[in-house]
This record gives sequence, structure tokens and C-alpha cells, in this order.
Amino acid sequence: MHFPDFELPSSLLNALNGRVAFALALATAASRETLKYFRTSEFQVERKSDRSPVTLADKQAEQIVRKMVGETYPMDSILGEEFGRVEGESEFEWIIDPIDGTKSFISGVPLYSTLVGMTVHGKPHIGVIAIPALGELVIAANGLGAWYGQSFSQINDSKKVGLAQTFVSKQSQLSDGLFVTSQSDNFSRRSAMSAYHELESAAYVARTWGDGYGYLLVATGRAEVMVDPIVNPWDVAAVAPVIQEAGGTFSSWSGLFDIRAGHCLASNGLVHEQALEKLRPFSG
Repeated sequence: MHFPDFELPSSLLNALNGRVAFALALATAASRETLKYFRTSEFQVERKSDRSPVTLADKQAEQIVRKMVGETYPMDSILGEEFGRVEGESEFEWIIDPIDGTKSFISGVPLYSTLVGMTVHGKPHIGVIAIPALGELVIAANGLGAWYGQSFSQINDSKKVGLAQTFVSKQSQLSDGLFVTSQSDNFSRRSAMSAYHELESAAYVARTWGDGYGYLLVATGRAEVMVDPIVNPWDVAAVAPVIQEAGGTFSSWSGLFDIRAGHCLASNGLVHEQALEKLRPFSG
């Protein structure tokens, strides 16, 4: 299995002094590292303090990203799920999650994602969501749109995959839309199972195609709402600019734009308030 090379549109090549192109390079390198272990017996699974699994693939992919950032932008900060934060001296911070959806990864389900985000003075500016096992990727930068590509090739060829601008759906009613989340019982951790059941009943269809893949579905117009009851900055720093640049809305359950609120909602914008009505009571 091979994760393809994607070709950036010319408008993104030199954006933010090359950091957009660099974000794509980071996501590509991390994605390829994870695929070395996906559906093989060559990785070890550990349990973190919160009982979520962490794998050798997680750690090695993050180490690759950290090395690349250190060599190319040594003044930038970096925050990753596995190895914490390294303080830099510039206004830029890279926030990474090499395997978002580790439970999917260790189960051999191809819906895990690789997330690369970059903030400027704490505000998300660049985001990449890659789905290594499916060969899908979406990249966005503030003011420059969201761009999507997919390779159906399972062999290592040298042809680059072009990216086309992507947009959220135009569905205005949640009753006609797809609602996705990462794991339904996570709502109980916020004492919000009633909100999950209300969203499930309100939507045309509900699925747990969550983690980074759920946000990619919203950004590419295939789902209307993605909800996460429990998130960390590395789960959403990349997805916030992707959703916004695709024409959607990203917020906390209180309706504020905040990647550190601990919960979030991403939508096509048209059904955002319909979903917020059910989530606001549990945003505290």
C-alpha cells in the first residue's frame, strides 16, 4: 500500500513562506510511516493512562515529523500527542497527531487519519487531514481554500495526484443529512447521551465514521455534521481551518471558535445551529 504524492495548486506553493507545502510534506511522511505497520504484526500496542492505545507506528511517525520540523523550522514550536510540547521562539506552532483513530488502526480499519496543523499566535492557519489507507487528503490554509485529492492506486508510482478545491454540502436540514461522530459512548463521558440520541433521531442517518475521517467527510460535502464530545488540541488544530476554508463552521459546543474547549462541532454551516441547540446544554 502506498500513500501518493499530492501536487499543490500554485496558489499554495509558497504560502506562509513555504509552510503550507511543508505541512503537506509532513503529512505525507507521517502517513507513509503509519502504512508500514497498518494491518501487520510489526507493531506493539500499549495502553496510555487514559486507556487509549498507543502504537509503535504512532511514536515513530511523530518522531519523523518532529525531526523534519526541527531541521527545517527550528524556531517553531511543536505539540504532539505522544511526546508533548517543545517550545520555540517564533509565532508558529505545529500541532500533530500521526494516528488519529488509533483504535481503528489497530483493528485494521482504514478510517484512521494523520493530522497536521499549524497555528500562528495560537490561531489555526494550516490544516491537513490525510487518510493514508484510503489515499485521501485535504489541505487548507486561511484565505486560500480547502483542496482535496484521492489516489485509487495501490502501487508505488511516480505520478503526482492533483488537488481540486472542495466545499461542504448545501443541505440545509439536518433531517436530510449525515451525522457522524467518533464513538457514541463518549457522549456519556460528558453526561450528554441524550444529546447524542437527539442528534441521531434528528439526522437522516447517523454513523460512527469519526475521528479525522469524519471531518474530511464534512469538508468534502459527504456529511453535514461531525461531533466530538472529547477532544484535545491535536485532534482539531488541523481540522478547524479545513472545515472553515471548505465553507463550513467549526465551533465548541457553546458556539465559540476554540480548539481547546475539549469538545467540538463541525458542520456545513447551514445545519450548525440545529446541532448546537442539542449540544449547548452540555457545553459547561
